[in-house]
Amino acid sequence: MLRSIGADQVIDYTQEDFTKSGQLYDLILDVVAYRSIFDYKRALSPKGICVFVGGSVAAIFQAFTLGPLISMTGSKKMGTVMWKPNKKEDLVILKELFEAGKVVPVIDRRYPLSEIPEALRYLEEGHALGKVVITM
Repeated sequence: MLRSIGADQVIDYTQEDFTKSGQLYDLILDVVAYRSIFDYKRALSPKGICVFVGGSVAAIFQAFTLGPLISMTGSKKMGTVMWKPNKKEDLVILKELFEAGKVVPVIDRRYPLSEIPEALRYLEEGHALGKVVITM
């Protein structure tokens, strides 16, 4: 699925521990972060960037608290994506990207409002391959 939306390299975290392979990465975009932030730091090239889009509460907490410190004390950059469009110009750009097909949301499952507990359980399992949508 990730290759179909443009990823050059995809690592299945259930099959391979990329943080122990010895390979260094210029960019790590982790959507299911569950390792220590220091594991990610070890896998980055000297000027590498690690961005967490989602993951465990512990990993996201580390990214919020330790990511800025790691970024300030060295050449490696670590953080989370917390972009909230609040300007009309941002929304216009997003609209254009969606309409042009350059950004395509990946929806894993849809749940009716009455099944929110089931949707949350599914998300907590950590195997969603896209967004989980609640329909009204």
